[in-house]
Amino acid sequence: MDLLPQAILNFAIVDMPAKDIFHDAVKHALVQEGWAITHDPLSLKVGRKDLFVDLGAERFLAAEKEGEKIAVEIKSFVGPSEVENLRNAVGQYVLYQTALAKIEPERTLYLAIRQRIYADVFEEEIGRMLLQQGILKLIVFDPTTEAIVQWID
Repeated sequence: MDLLPQAILNFAIVDMPAKDIFHDAVKHALVQEGWAITHDPLSLKVGRKDLFVDLGAERFLAAEKEGEKIAVEIKSFVGPSEVENLRNAVGQYVLYQTALAKIEPERTLYLAIRQRIYADVFEEEIGRMLLQQGILKLIVFDPTTEAIVQWID
């Protein structure tokens, strides 16, 4: 039995980023707000490591030559523990933010979460602490209407 094709397949599965279940809803919401999706995913090379932020987008403003650039990491928070989901999301956000600051400092990173997660996590003390400290920037979206409800800087 030839094991090499299976090894290559396993490597490809591990190396390729999986799309979040709300990926398309956030993508559609951004487009509805006038953002052009420029990267899906946004690939960042840090040394020999590859990082993949879910989306890169750009919006040109009439009064500016360059416009705004953002990167969006989408998190569904579907695991059994909201605290563990939050810890993983914050860790990933900090890693991506640090890489973006070096590679694409003009791009602002946002964490996209559903309205229910905002209410359940970020309106609680643990989430409010992160927002008050300025650790995260959020896009709150409604997955049913595929609309952005709130931007939190």
